[in-house]
Amino acid sequence: MIRRVDLRGRVAAGEVLDLQALVPRAEFDVEKALDIVRPITEDVRHRGADAIREFGAKFDHVAVKELRVPPEALKKALEGLEKEVREAFEESIRRVREVSEDERGEDVHSEPAKGGKVTQRLVPVQRVGLYVPGGRAPLASSVVMNVVPAQVAGVPSLAVASPPQADGLPHPTILAVCELLGVDEVYAMGGAQAIAGFAYGFDGCPKVNLITGPGNIYVVAAKRLLKGQIGIDSEAGPTEIAVLADATADAAHVAADLISQAEHDPMAASVLVTPSEQLADEVTKELDKQTKQTRHAERITEALNGEQSGIVLVDDLDQGTAVVDAYGAEHLEIQTADAEERALKINNAGAIFIGAWSPVSLGDYCAGSNHVLPTAGCACHSSGLSVRSFLKAVHVVNYTREALEDVAHHVVALANAEDLPAHGAAVTQRFSQ
Repeated sequence: MIRRVDLRGRVAAGEVLDLQALVPRAEFDVEKALDIVRPITEDVRHRGADAIREFGAKFDHVAVKELRVPPEALKKALEGLEKEVREAFEESIRRVREVSEDERGEDVHSEPAKGGKVTQRLVPVQRVGLYVPGGRAPLASSVVMNVVPAQVAGVPSLAVASPPQADGLPHPTILAVCELLGVDEVYAMGGAQAIAGFAYGFDGCPKVNLITGPGNIYVVAAKRLLKGQIGIDSEAGPTEIAVLADATADAAHVAADLISQAEHDPMAASVLVTPSEQLADEVTKELDKQTKQTRHAERITEALNGEQSGIVLVDDLDQGTAVVDAYGAEHLEIQTADAEERALKINNAGAIFIGAWSPVSLGDYCAGSNHVLPTAGCACHSSGLSVRSFLKAVHVVNYTREALEDVAHHVVALANAEDLPAHGAAVTQRFSQ
């Protein structure tokens, strides 16, 4: 049975609460995984494709001769995709592309002084490696979430990596979506060795500038280890949902949403925060009832009964809002009578889903939002994947002689204040002749 954490009355008693520490969350020791990942990345750095294939055979138990997926395999996968599924992916792509295009933004032009211009150019990252998980659940939808914003950003070179299945190729649905999106550089490689392969490059695969996409703890550890060598989007841990709900919420809906995230992984976190003990009781009953009817009941039960999941009882919705804001969930649903207004009080969440008709599953596939989101409380400092993840801002400075002369004395004063007189001389030299 899902556990309960009762925070009612504790603030009134004068206790100072570390709300983030009191809300259940999965253990995710990336530092420990670094010791396992470091020799893998070093081997790939020195031996390239040979090392990637050997680690693939060891960890994925699949012998892959050619890491790059042949074009005919991509075409065949798309031809074999069910019509209904293809139409669903096409609609998902359309919606994510529309949102991404609205986010793209334009170069910003400023003129802080007459004759002095500063332009902020938005420049796409030149080459990106996109990682798509293919283990317990082949997340073909992640192809959409990674590729579409990168394309809208204008990234000229995209490569996708996903673990090989028994036939030596990534899951056919993943291949089909790559073909649907026009991505022809796809590699049958997974885990830390795939991240290292992208970071260092190997025969036929130039090194990338940025790696995005979720993965298991070894993928996350490799991204942490190689950050600096390449850019990364975030360190995505086990998936998580928090639902802030009051007595107006439908217990069956809340339970279904908690179960939907628990379906991902035994380490997935499902958390309900509510001031209504009656709702908590009803949700508990619905969890038991609905879990028995699901295909992955064992996995879901393990996640719901784990230390990372629970029902948190609070004094009122204001305390509940403070709790979920401190928790910084990957996915936050607000099912309260004042959901839209309450959502404006949240600063920390990967994505917020408002009301009874905006479940997380919608965001996973067809809302138009991105489902690659910060986990483990990282929403307090990081954003989800978007077109901005694939853009760099470059300031371009263009001053006339008159504009520089007008501000020269300020530059000299500041340079002298920092004991960097040559900085000032670089300006005055221009007017001494």
